[in-house]
Amino acid sequence: MKKADNFEFYRRLAEANPSPETELAYGNVYQLLVAVVCSAQSTDVGVNKATRALFAEVKTPQQMIDLGLEGLKAHIKTIGLFNNKAKHVIALSEVLVSAHSGEVPADRDALEALPGVGRKTANVVMNTAFGAETFAVDTHIYRVGNRTGIAPGKTVLAVEKALDKKTPAPFRIGAHHWLILHGRYVCKARTPECWRCPVADLCRFKPKTPAPKTKSAKVQVDSYSEH
Repeated sequence: MKKADNFEFYRRLAEANPSPETELAYGNVYQLLVAVVCSAQSTDVGVNKATRALFAEVKTPQQMIDLGLEGLKAHIKTIGLFNNKAKHVIALSEVLVSAHSGEVPADRDALEALPGVGRKTANVVMNTAFGAETFAVDTHIYRVGNRTGIAPGKTVLAVEKALDKKTPAPFRIGAHHWLILHGRYVCKARTPECWRCPVADLCRFKPKTPAPKTKSAKVQVDSYSEH
């Protein structure tokens, strides 16, 4: 994708959703970190349901430690891999208390050193909580990057580096959110909804999906916030 097209690609996504945000529910940076760890291979909707009561009770790493492993499991047992996730959350909480005075560090390397925190999770926290220009590549962003041509790459890291190189300055902080929402609601894995995609003409994906047949001749293009 050409440099000018890159800018226009993000400009249109920004026009459709000027203030993109994560769909994970949280009240502070620590809760965001816990939510992101819990979101691996799980939907944001499912995580939010599981953490609603948990976050009403637990707001700090020490409170999580006090809740204990079994108490945490009871809260998040509805999400996938909850046993391992609970172990990671308790372990990272202990490290935050012992090594960071109970605060989530605003440093990607320090975040990645926490139990259960990989590069993607660290990038999400750095971007969402601290406003860093990081690009967390999940399955949605990996797909959108390659399918559209905005950031092609054979590996997650390659796509991340391509995004870092090709994303224009005005859109760097919001890029992660725009791309994940686009992949989640428009550029879907099985059947991308090209007929209502605001960047379809810039996308290199050739077999564009036609609009579904409806009784109405007029097709409404919904904004992300309406889903």
